[in-house]
Amino acid sequence: MELLLYLVLGSAAGVLAGLFGVGGGLIIVPVLVLSFTSQGMATEVLTHLAVGTSLATIVFTSINSLLEHHRKGAVRWPLFRWLTLGILLGAALGAMTAALIQGPLLQKIIGTFAIVVAAQLSLDLKPKASRGVPGKPTLTVAGGVIGWASAIFGIGGGSLTVPFLVWRSVPIQQAVATSAACGLPIAIAGALSFMFTGWGNPNLPPWSVGFVYLPALLGIATTSMFFARFGARLAHRLSPLLLKRLFALLLFSVGLSFFI
Repeated sequence: MELLLYLVLGSAAGVLAGLFGVGGGLIIVPVLVLSFTSQGMATEVLTHLAVGTSLATIVFTSINSLLEHHRKGAVRWPLFRWLTLGILLGAALGAMTAALIQGPLLQKIIGTFAIVVAAQLSLDLKPKASRGVPGKPTLTVAGGVIGWASAIFGIGGGSLTVPFLVWRSVPIQQAVATSAACGLPIAIAGALSFMFTGWGNPNLPPWSVGFVYLPALLGIATTSMFFARFGARLAHRLSPLLLKRLFALLLFSVGLSFFI
């Protein structure tokens, strides 16, 4: 039953990654928290385990989403390179920051972030292209902030990268595609950092590598890799407004559940 849940979760995460450039972590983390709680995992580690596992699954989601967007010629590789420089440092720091936060507090932080993103999506709030395309130092600093926050929330960074790039006059489809590409270094750096910070923790369940739970990783990655390409194709064909609002409703619900 748990494996079926992980397969379905991977399908949803994959579509979201390709469609919105959000990496799927905003759905994966809350569902994994609920799943790990029902399995009786230790409260001291289950939230960190959900975040680390989410980042590990995004490695696979991002590869397929990135390839599809690259095939469409939408990834701005020069922007990606300088964002990645900051992302690698920021994601490692974010994982270390998360390790210092108690599990229940980390849940509330993630829940608050989910509600904020839900409000942004439901109201269709978008930054106006009011600044020019950023230079290398600005991209590196922005990448550091995005990487740090993404590692704490267990996300691929799309909900942060896309608005930033749109604000800096990058067309929306290129912003989504470049965000999908940035999800890969965020996920790799974040997942490795969570493995390191959780290594040897006595409260971890079997089949864990640090704060990454291998059965959930396998189940989610199996389906997310296929469905990420499907989502990327949809992003180039459909208007996602209704889907965004439905996604926002789901995010609001799971975010609120962390406070109940």
